[in-house]
Amino acid sequence: MGLLAVLLANGPTWSAPTAPAPLVGSASGRCLDVKGDVDTPGTTLDIWDCNGQANQAFQPTSAGELRTMNGTRCVDALDGRTTPGAPAVIRSCDGRSTQVWRQNADGSVTGAASGFCLDASGAGTANGTAVILWTCNGQGNQKWTAPAAPPPPPPGGSGPCDLYAAGGSPCVAAHSTVRALYGSYNGPLYQVRRSSDSATRDIGVLAPGGFADAAAQDAFCAGTSCVITVVRDQSGHGNDLWYQGSAQVPGSSQSSPAKATAESLTVGGTKAYSLYINPGNSYWRDGHLTGVPTGAAPEGAYMVTSGTHVNNGCCFDYGNSETTRKADAAGAMDAINFGTECWFGGCQGSGPWVQADLEWGLYPGGSQSWNPGQRAFTGRFVTAMLKNNGTSRFALKGGDAQSGGLTTLWDGALPGGYSPMKKQGAIVLGSGGDCCKPGGGANLSAGTFYEGAVVAGYPSDTTDNAVQANITAAGYR
Repeated sequence: MGLLAVLLANGPTWSAPTAPAPLVGSASGRCLDVKGDVDTPGTTLDIWDCNGQANQAFQPTSAGELRTMNGTRCVDALDGRTTPGAPAVIRSCDGRSTQVWRQNADGSVTGAASGFCLDASGAGTANGTAVILWTCNGQGNQKWTAPAAPPPPPPGGSGPCDLYAAGGSPCVAAHSTVRALYGSYNGPLYQVRRSSDSATRDIGVLAPGGFADAAAQDAFCAGTSCVITVVRDQSGHGNDLWYQGSAQVPGSSQSSPAKATAESLTVGGTKAYSLYINPGNSYWRDGHLTGVPTGAAPEGAYMVTSGTHVNNGCCFDYGNSETTRKADAAGAMDAINFGTECWFGGCQGSGPWVQADLEWGLYPGGSQSWNPGQRAFTGRFVTAMLKNNGTSRFALKGGDAQSGGLTTLWDGALPGGYSPMKKQGAIVLGSGGDCCKPGGGANLSAGTFYEGAVVAGYPSDTTDNAVQANITAAGYR
């Protein structure tokens, strides 16, 4: 039985205790939240992206309390007030009447002492919107529900691309130098070329659905140096990413392959190597005939990167780009950007930031101005996500790839002049879209790539969260 279903429709108390669970605002899709995850009496409540932490878990008791913070605090009204506008707070549980709550049939939660409802102030839906007591009015900002359970994992094990497929937004390109992105994938991850004789070797996985066979690379490259010439596509669409400057990318001349041993790491308890990109390295594929979304078709993408190897050069991108390798038009790109360049000012902090390279601009949100939802990600392993419905809405998310959930940095309107999108369906990694023809630029970036995928369709937030959980479970170290 869900958390809210156990409440008495007209009684003053919860009908029975249940396990702690989140309460999701019907209007915002965000969770009731103890602000800042602070376990201090008097801390206010707000709404925030659901993250599974203790400050978003609420447990009703038979006494009518709504406990949180691992059962140590009760939801109350500031200073015991029973007037509209009183902030909702947490306090030590002491049985006072302002700590008794009732569920109504429409999903609202009413204070027994005040008769007022828990309300997202001003009908706000953004992260940080305060939760107060207000006259019950039946609106969505006063309705709270238990979230639906996530779908079961696909049979036979799962990777990020299995989760995307289960959510209705299948991968059309899947790349990684560290692991399989499908539970059954048993093919090559990438190819190395050694300098001693220009011989090449594909590096695969240790087991189906498993991690990279770094020992095979070490043996092949022993006594010489190696570069990564191509990152293989695991999706079956043939969207391998070759370095620009290779014969497989005709007309490119200003890029070289990345060194294969620049950075090693541990993932899944085994050694692996990253694609460690410095200025002058870039990878590309014309995938517009092999499933990559074009025009205004909806699309999503994610990558695992690093906040410790970045610069402000244009542009460390992964995602949809021009087939012409020219800066063609606003909306000709739809790629994740990660770096410290902030072209238009106001990108809160010193970076690096997750932004959207939509061509003719890097966007931290829906305009070229300051986005208060932005934040820097400086950890060694970072999850970056972008999704775009092609006509009106895009979202940016970021998180720690070792633990925790995702932070929504922007979820709203496309910038002016970008609707509809004009995607061309190439895939770029490590540079901007106008790279790397003679006389071209956009190949000045530094960044690290561990894994990523481009998907057809607009992934749900549930799918985003499932992919992030899969990433954190992979064991990046």
